[in-house]
Amino acid sequence: MANRRSFKTDESFLEKLAIGAIGARAVFEALKRQGHRPIELERGSMSYKIWKQIKIKRLRVPDLLCLNCGTRFEARAKTQLEISMSHSLSDPERGWDKGLADRDVVALALCSKSGERPIDWQASELIQFTSASELRKAFDEKRVVLTKPKGAQEGFELRVTWPSVVASSDGVVSALSDSRIQFKRNTDSRTISLGLKRGAISLSPLVQVGEQVRAGQIIASVVPVSTTLPCAGTSTESLFVQMLGSPSVADRYTAAKALSHIQSPGASQALLARVSDDREHIYVRLEAAAGLARAGQADGMDFIRRTLSDQYLEHRLEAVIILGEIRSPESAQTLTAVLLDTNQHAEIRAGAAWALGELQQPSSIDALIRVFLELAEPIRIEAARALRKIATTTGANISAAFPAAQDDQRAGIAWALSRSGRVNIPELLPLMVDDDARRWVAYILGTQDKDAFAAQIEELRCRDPEVYFAVTVLWKILASWVYDLEEF
Repeated sequence: MANRRSFKTDESFLEKLAIGAIGARAVFEALKRQGHRPIELERGSMSYKIWKQIKIKRLRVPDLLCLNCGTRFEARAKTQLEISMSHSLSDPERGWDKGLADRDVVALALCSKSGERPIDWQASELIQFTSASELRKAFDEKRVVLTKPKGAQEGFELRVTWPSVVASSDGVVSALSDSRIQFKRNTDSRTISLGLKRGAISLSPLVQVGEQVRAGQIIASVVPVSTTLPCAGTSTESLFVQMLGSPSVADRYTAAKALSHIQSPGASQALLARVSDDREHIYVRLEAAAGLARAGQADGMDFIRRTLSDQYLEHRLEAVIILGEIRSPESAQTLTAVLLDTNQHAEIRAGAAWALGELQQPSSIDALIRVFLELAEPIRIEAARALRKIATTTGANISAAFPAAQDDQRAGIAWALSRSGRVNIPELLPLMVDDDARRWVAYILGTQDKDAFAAQIEELRCRDPEVYFAVTVLWKILASWVYDLEEF
């Protein structure tokens, strides 16, 4: 029999990651509005960065954590709002509730397409909450619907759905009964009637007669759902210190992550104990080390540096990613050393370039430009993206090295500058020191919005008519309806 393997294309996988990240960000902002102090608990939950060569198998923990109340939140982004999760009957590590404790909360965010790219999605401000304990109770009582696998692209997993009724538009609840819920739509006062049965499963109304409902709001379900979840503010440093001794690695990871944001002698002492324990899970130790490094304690940075030589590449990559979260000169210096270390794996070096972009320190510019001469394309790509980010956010002059740069370096600088949003014709003119430089200047300007440079372009025409002509040709082509036209 042929080997049946699940698969996803890069683009569909990126889109799935983007939807999840955008949903998690929306939950993050909603929690802040309700008085919570959220942090990202599962690293990468609010990002759609893809590491293609080195796969990091992280601990299964919820996406977000409130430092004030200690509640963990699993963000679930949906393109069609429903309470559902993937589930495996054969692999307990892929169970719908793996990593979820009864005290955790699931937050639902509705996402809609906002553009043509896989990452072009936006989330509704309406975030809805339900508890993991209620979901687990309904699952155990079989008040759920199990959907068969859709095929290879879905990874051969079941879909568990907790039946719900969702308002299709804004309105006011007008009637309730055991079998139906009705609301009057605001736009035309039409009565919308929705059933409260899904086969043999009965749904409970979550609203009252006269209550205003919003489009996308869950108004009946087999589990309680709320649009608000105020912060109780009951968590303390001592609670997280106590959690560090939990037999659950997920709890210890949560505690280490929380304490890394609480800079105090007590927190540092507890984190140092975790870093020093050789039996502890590597990701708990790394989070504890990150907390020490943020507090300026050498033990933390020393452990992270040692991990950069770990025998397992995924541990090295995790250390690199963590360094990209620690905004200090030591972190930038360490990442620069990794980037320039030709003995490191190419994806580790690419990760270092990416992390330098996260730190956005102009001191990294020279090293990023140097690696444009590398043969490994992932390193050059991440360096170019990092350079663009630094130029965009800091306004640093990344073109200073352009005249003396080699061909591949000029390409990287030109790309980063063209997408930085800081292109200025008077600053580009001195860069045209030879024919190759003139071509790249034409590329930089030709990829900009024509209307934004109407007032400056005359200066270029007087200085270099050939480059001016090349720029106008590019503008013509890129604005044409046939540009990017597909054959299918």
